[in-house]
Amino acid sequence: MIQAHLGEIYSFITAICWTVTAVAFELAGKKIGSLSVNYIRLIIGFILISLITTFSRGMVLPLDAGSHQWIWLSISGFIGFVIGDLFLFQSFLEIGSRISMLIMALVPPITALLGFLTMREMITVSDFFGMVITIVGIFVVVLVKNPEGNKFELSRSIKGIAYAFIGALGQSLGLVLSKIGMGSYNPFAATQIRIIAGMIGFTIVFMFMKGWDKLKVDIKNKEAFKPLFWGTLFGPVLGVTFSLLAVQHTTTGVSSTITSISPVLIIPFSIYIFKDKVSPKEIFGAIISVVGVSILFIL
Repeated sequence: MIQAHLGEIYSFITAICWTVTAVAFELAGKKIGSLSVNYIRLIIGFILISLITTFSRGMVLPLDAGSHQWIWLSISGFIGFVIGDLFLFQSFLEIGSRISMLIMALVPPITALLGFLTMREMITVSDFFGMVITIVGIFVVVLVKNPEGNKFELSRSIKGIAYAFIGALGQSLGLVLSKIGMGSYNPFAATQIRIIAGMIGFTIVFMFMKGWDKLKVDIKNKEAFKPLFWGTLFGPVLGVTFSLLAVQHTTTGVSSTITSISPVLIIPFSIYIFKDKVSPKEIFGAIISVVGVSILFIL
């Protein structure tokens, strides 16, 4: 049973990682800004993943990767880490991690479509049914009625929603390109290649924006370092690695659907850290999402 659903299990672990990292990076971003958070977390992530590959593979760098892995995983890292995460992290500051993660619920259908177009991945009827239920549950959790009560809406800035949508596109395309580039290659080493590409990309961004002076100050911010460290451990290191393990064992559409339950998992963090109030509607939505994920596991 477990062996048959390794992809789904890895995807669920990824969802937990994304939840922790979203909260951590929102906290850090409020202290030093999203651009510095993105760059510093990749540096920390590179150090951590290099330690892991040194002990697990006996190699500090992915020198055994071929040109196919380097090209596709580098493109994936640039699109996912630089473009996707830069906009996603900025949306954390604009509309909060909770609503941003709602927009990320668009990742499963986008990823499934891209997976079909690029790799001809087929989605079964039960997979599609589970995906729909999961997404419906997520929308129930985070959508609210307007004051007149005649329609649902997102009471957040258009700019923040647009940032989160670009982040969703970046994550979807990055995931598909990762699967194309990785194949049966080691997930930790594949993550390392993506991080290297992300670091190069953000170096170019900082050069263009002339943000080195601010970065030097932000690196010394002790209050931001703790959430940055935990966000990095659960994001670029564990989260990305488990997401790559997931797509090795299941389709990108199913994997991204399970990981999209982060807006539900984030509720307890929102209550404890951000002092949000949870309504019965949100609890109901959480139950619906769990049912959707269960369908992906069982059927």
